[in-house]
Amino acid sequence: MRTLGIVILACAATACGFQLQGRQPLSASFARVSLEADDVQSDFVQALRKALVASGSVVQARAATTTAVIEIGADEFGTRVLSVSGRNVPTEYELSYRVRYSVRIGDDVRVNDEELLLTRDISFDETQILAKEREQETLREALAQDLAAQVLRRLAAL
Repeated sequence: MRTLGIVILACAATACGFQLQGRQPLSASFARVSLEADDVQSDFVQALRKALVASGSVVQARAATTTAVIEIGADEFGTRVLSVSGRNVPTEYELSYRVRYSVRIGDDVRVNDEELLLTRDISFDETQILAKEREQETLREALAQDLAAQVLRRLAAL
């Protein structure tokens, strides 16, 4: 009876289209990629580099020997106060991560200055400053990874 339940559950999961998130297959034109950015150590560039390598691309420093070039025009993280308390102390912030990028394959520009923006809200408590700073760092890294995944899905569609 238990085995039958597991089989039915497995069939239902596969019938609904459920699929584990895996690697994004890229075309052969992204076999050797160069990332050009002002800050190559930013969270977004590092996340994109890892995602490209996980997808089977070789990320190279020089654009002359690559098949594709991804230019990061803007890579900005910002915070904005959403609400304040009666004592004029911020109680909620909005975190935003904005990226603008272009993609060239050979001499052909496939994506020209496409901009992506993600935002998240975070509450703030002045009695837990260290924890809230760590939470903000974690959210910044998560936003960068989400943006890198969106760029990779766009590249896979080319």
